[in-house]
Amino acid sequence: MISSPFIKVCGQTHAGTVDASLAMGARYVGFIFHEGSPRSITPERAAAIPTGTAVRVGVFVRQGVQEILRAVQIARLHLVQLHGRQSMEDADAIGAQRVIRVLWPQQYTGVGELQATLDAWDPHCAMYLLDAGKSPCCGGTGKTLNADSLTHLRFPHPWILAGGLNAKNIPQLVSICHPDGIDLNSGVEIAPGLKDPLKLLAAVRAL
Repeated sequence: MISSPFIKVCGQTHAGTVDASLAMGARYVGFIFHEGSPRSITPERAAAIPTGTAVRVGVFVRQGVQEILRAVQIARLHLVQLHGRQSMEDADAIGAQRVIRVLWPQQYTGVGELQATLDAWDPHCAMYLLDAGKSPCCGGTGKTLNADSLTHLRFPHPWILAGGLNAKNIPQLVSICHPDGIDLNSGVEIAPGLKDPLKLLAAVRAL
């Protein structure tokens, strides 16, 4: 029997929608610490949002190690999602056991090249997140990945599928590439950073 992927709801900015996410089974809650994002939040604001027993994830794009570690302490983060050009040395300084490395399959010329990057990051992270698009950004673009292109990859660690996931496309995408987790963001929003409980519920039911 194949278990359902775990749910991460990212781009959280309001305590009420965090509560709704947790009530619907989310195990991971994501906060985006990037001023260029419409879902940006400060570590201090994130610290004030309770998340119960959920795993707290911080998304970082341009920050260096010291700024990331400061946010980890202030916002009580369990995991750090490296969504920018941070190096393997940066990941080691943060602690590989709490790093989610984001990769963009569309950056690569083929599966072999992407597989080589997955393998290279193996000692430097605990999870992967595969997102749509071709460059580091702040997330929530609404674009989706070609799931067929991911079926031949070997993941050394658990991996999360991201990119415009919603109730309509989740069943097909998950059935094709079998991720360990899914990342919900723009596909379950009323407006950037404001999650819609009804869209969340529909996505969870679709999963």
